Amino acid sequence: MINQLLNTLYIQAPHAYVRLEGDTLRVEVEKECRLQVPIQHLGAVVLFGDAMMSPGAMGRCAADGREVTFLDFSGRFRCRVAGPARGNVLLRAAQFDAACVPAKALEIARRMVGAKIRNSRVVLLRGARDAQAEEPRHNLAEAAASLAESLAASRAAASLNDLRGVEGVSAARYFAVFGRLLTVETTDFAFTTRTRRPPRDRVNALLSFLYAVLANDCSAAAEGVGLDPQIGFLHAMRSGRPALALDLMEEFRSGLADRLAVTLINRRQIRSEHFDAREQAGGSVLLSEEGRKIVITAYQERKAEQTRHRLLKEETPLGLVPHLQARLLARHLRGEVEQYQPFIFR
Repeated sequence: MINQLLNTLYIQAPHAYVRLEGDTLRVEVEKECRLQVPIQHLGAVVLFGDAMMSPGAMGRCAADGREVTFLDFSGRFRCRVAGPARGNVLLRAAQFDAACVPAKALEIARRMVGAKIRNSRVVLLRGARDAQAEEPRHNLAEAAASLAESLAASRAAASLNDLRGVEGVSAARYFAVFGRLLTVETTDFAFTTRTRRPPRDRVNALLSFLYAVLANDCSAAAEGVGLDPQIGFLHAMRSGRPALALDLMEEFRSGLADRLAVTLINRRQIRSEHFDAREQAGGSVLLSEEGRKIVITAYQERKAEQTRHRLLKEETPLGLVPHLQARLLARHLRGEVEQYQPFIFR
């Protein structure tokens, strides 16, 4: 699959090869031309998996200041090719400045939290529509209504600490009814509350694993556009903590990870035998090797699904959206757009 979005060429087709032909980049798959685009129309090129680029094409992009980023098939960052005249040092300086100015950090964080709450409401309302019994339908609809109150509170938050408090309350309301989304008639996937470090049950183990994979994707997205994954706005900076990746993933937790977890459980694609309980490790529950394979496969299939980006008004694979959002954030930090526009699931 080959996409050109936001002046960036995304190349996901297996065995794709990009070569320079005059003033154009020619994308070939098995020596057949799939796309040819004038190089002056591009600001960056992102290659996934085993897609390759000729030395001539890389040299031209580097000389012109166009970044070339290589990611693996799952979206994890590998490397970036850059020439001497790059603007990333200025972008990271702008990122650091915004993180250190409370009003700027609050505005960006407020939009991210607002998107998280809106997307969580979408999941709960969808669950309420699909519920077969009156009690779960009522519980889910009631929680969705309470999240509408949290959304209003997030917009009125006067400080980052206030906003973090609103986000915490909304998450508690959301997870208080999360178990109502599960329709399997078994205690194997009973869920009462969100537990981490370690996860105490199978549902929490599945969520934690999906969140970890999603965080890697968001870190790669930030790294791919030249942002520093450790300098965030909502999440405080801490040594070794990918604060910006955690910020970006807030928009995708419910619509991507949570919905996938619910689907895997309700369709019985993931079962109790796909987990290991470890009493000697504080009672933690973890996915088995077979369970991880199932989840990763389903996650990659979910990322390949098409979704409509409201801002771009185009259909795009869901797996590309974190990269698009990172690029939109970079544009905002550079002053090219007035506000950062988060991603809202349908």
